[in-house]
Amino acid sequence: MPASDFRPPERRQFRPWQRYLSYLPLYLLVVPLSWTFEVTGGWKRLVRGRGAVFGAFDDYRAKAGDVFACAGFKSGTTWLLQIATQIAHRGAAEFADIHHVVPWPDCPPTHKAHLVPLDDPSPLARSPTGRRVIKTHLPFDAVPYSAEAFYIGLVRDPKDACVSSYHFMRSMLFGPAMPSVAAWVEMFVQPDFAPVGWAGHLQSYWRMRDRPNVLFLTYEELKRDCAAGIRRIAGFMGVELTSTELAEVERRSSFAYMKQEQHRFNPGHVVPWGSAGGYMIRRGERGGSGELTEKQRRRIDDACRAQLLALECDFPYDQAFAAR
Repeated sequence: MPASDFRPPERRQFRPWQRYLSYLPLYLLVVPLSWTFEVTGGWKRLVRGRGAVFGAFDDYRAKAGDVFACAGFKSGTTWLLQIATQIAHRGAAEFADIHHVVPWPDCPPTHKAHLVPLDDPSPLARSPTGRRVIKTHLPFDAVPYSAEAFYIGLVRDPKDACVSSYHFMRSMLFGPAMPSVAAWVEMFVQPDFAPVGWAGHLQSYWRMRDRPNVLFLTYEELKRDCAAGIRRIAGFMGVELTSTELAEVERRSSFAYMKQEQHRFNPGHVVPWGSAGGYMIRRGERGGSGELTEKQRRRIDDACRAQLLALECDFPYDQAFAAR
């Protein structure tokens, strides 16, 4: 049985002629504009957060059983959604697309019609554990709070998050108009990188980590021992899994399974020249920042350290991310 009653409209499909025709404005207008932005520094201004996302939840009040999956941009969000959703359904969550079960209030407006609304009661009604997962990239202060809800803050080595976000945006949206890696690094390290900078997101959950209903995790510790991470998340959510259920959650949350079933996690075609899929579940590795130069890695480390210091955050950055 599907894990919700939500039935979205059909995804946009671009016919071959539409894709070929789109290359004309792409190469005549968009690509030259991208080069201009790179030379003038315009990309930095375009990716800044606008603040409107802080009203993404409107007047929604968090409820008992809400599990907020609060991951940074390209920091293992989809993986966390799958783990938490499968735990909530005891390893038996079925869906055509994970966003038919998991609301995402701060999603881009172009995606809203294809995502289950926050006020749809069916995901909670279909959950055998009384837990409903909600996705957000927002900082803690922008998420509705209740002592009865659960909050999982997931962060990732910013160097790996930068690389992952580069490939994601190139495949999904920019294509040949994607800025250079060097320009993307400079965009990524901005404190106001949309919707919120890496350091700001981390600090907002790190400072709340001692609350009993807040779980702070790193992508790296989940990768080191996924089984232990699943048990920890399940215990945090108040869900006791049998050995059989735990094994099924592990199987469905494995990279091999999610890669094979990636059509359940991809948003599909966003622009005619973009990829139809395959960019949400790319490599699932830690240490992928080897694609960056040593100078670029140092630039990210130095910027993130400085921003955490400015935020008076005592997160052990070097222990977690700098040393390999």
